[in-house]
Amino acid sequence: MRFLSSFARPKAGLAFLLMVTGPVTALARPVSPAPASTPDTRLVEETIERAKELPNLRSLIVSHNGNVLAERTFGGARLDRPTNIKSASKTIMSALVGIAINRGVLQGVDQPVASILRSSVPSDADARIRQVTIGHLLSMQAGLERTSGRNYSAWISSDNWVRYVLSRPFVDEPGGRMLYSTGSTHLLSAALTRASKRSTLELARDWLGEPLEIDVAPWTRDPQGIYLGGNEMALSPRALWRFGEMYRQGGTIEGKRVVSENWVRESWTPRTSSPFTGDSYGYSWFMREMRGHTAHYAWGFGGQMLYVIPSLGLTVVMTSNATEPSREDNYVGQLHALVSDGIVPALLPKPENKTGSLGSNDPQFEKPL
Repeated sequence: MRFLSSFARPKAGLAFLLMVTGPVTALARPVSPAPASTPDTRLVEETIERAKELPNLRSLIVSHNGNVLAERTFGGARLDRPTNIKSASKTIMSALVGIAINRGVLQGVDQPVASILRSSVPSDADARIRQVTIGHLLSMQAGLERTSGRNYSAWISSDNWVRYVLSRPFVDEPGGRMLYSTGSTHLLSAALTRASKRSTLELARDWLGEPLEIDVAPWTRDPQGIYLGGNEMALSPRALWRFGEMYRQGGTIEGKRVVSENWVRESWTPRTSSPFTGDSYGYSWFMREMRGHTAHYAWGFGGQMLYVIPSLGLTVVMTSNATEPSREDNYVGQLHALVSDGIVPALLPKPENKTGSLGSNDPQFEKPL
């Protein structure tokens, strides 16, 4: 497995660099610069101390306008070691789809996925399968019976994952309510593979790994050799931070265009809402308000989190034990609170906002695989 020795280390523009081993919102404007401000490092330090009390937490990176305020690891984790980001992989897949559209590999979000995967569509499939578009898959509005949660094991035990998803019964119309399903994202991986004649791993390394200067390791493939879309990708915390920074800057990193500014905006446009949390959902990004600012976030099982709040210049990465569900003891609610009650107030201008705790009465539910 290759790891780039030339990984670009985040800038530590402030003296406070800690390294220890051991709801529908308005349309986002991602490239609007955050106002210059001096973060309250005392509040950030207090948040780090609270974070230490969470036994499942493995890493925490906080940056403001590209300057790292804190880097912390727990339980023997490393910031440069790939970790399973679980369903945060869906957000990476969304970026690959956006790049594919910009390069003409895919026609656009209104392209029916059956037009690409026609040879995999069962002959007796519901006619509505031909109405399911790339956009529906990105926003989890395909209408197909879910292949996540209690249906996940049966799906990955099948001999053809793509055909299995395409043969599911419709439980809603295409474009209807949010039906969170890893199978939908896997269809995107299959479509990318079929349309580009390249593997999703190759595309990820070429389109994201090279410009972001991060390593993308191989991950799970289906019986036909298609890389699993929407789960099991492994990125280091610093690699995930670089990806988030690229989105915060409207699709660029260090002057290099990675995804189009329009795709960032489209991805952050609310299209439905989660039945588990009520949070808005765009193209594989969740959204929630945090003290008057829109937080766009990726979420993986166990608490693999990436938060981007452009209006504050804030990017936060948290990785956790990937074997423990994040709904236990409202763990994901505690992660949200670290950001909303600790980190965000450290960037707000009014001192009266410097209060908060890890307690949260907002009911959270584990996001299924």
